[in-house]
Amino acid sequence: MNSIQLLAFLRRVETLKTNPRHAYTAGGGRESVAAHSWRTALLALLLRPEFPGLDMDKVIAMCLIHDLGEAVTGDIPAFEKTDEDRAREGQALDQLVDSAPAEDASLLHALFSEMDALHTPEARLYKALDRIEAVIQHNESDIDTWIPLEYSLQQEYGWENLEEFPPLLALRKQVLTDTLAKIEAAGGMPPSPET
Repeated sequence: MNSIQLLAFLRRVETLKTNPRHAYTAGGGRESVAAHSWRTALLALLLRPEFPGLDMDKVIAMCLIHDLGEAVTGDIPAFEKTDEDRAREGQALDQLVDSAPAEDASLLHALFSEMDALHTPEARLYKALDRIEAVIQHNESDIDTWIPLEYSLQQEYGWENLEEFPPLLALRKQVLTDTLAKIEAAGGMPPSPET
């Protein structure tokens, strides 16, 4: 193990602890990228018994690292991210991962390659968990922090490929129920910008 290189890498990704995401916490503060990744990984850990045929250690690892590139680029909400943003984040991620000790960089590159391809059930499960955690977080935030687009996004986001994972489909349905109750309690959908 190269302790100096490992510590230098950890210093570079430390910004994830304070880099804000678009979402707010239940306490009113901005959610950090690290907090989102941590809870996504925790969700994977807690759902481990539901997926006995999958490599859940790999899923947890994917959840922990999926936003590493945001240590360099910061968070760009999914509904605002362009192809140019994705390319810039991919380039930043490659440079960041290359700065890790060689054995760690090799592992990280392999995981990111699998995550990007979405060919394995582990990669698809991580992606579904990432999206569901984001919707859960928005439900926990004050609805006054939502932009108008989020009223519909909360209802539509994260349904892709959930038929493959019935426990997640059930969870997403419950999250939708919570979203609809939150919107109703706040007086319903906001007026359309066209009106």
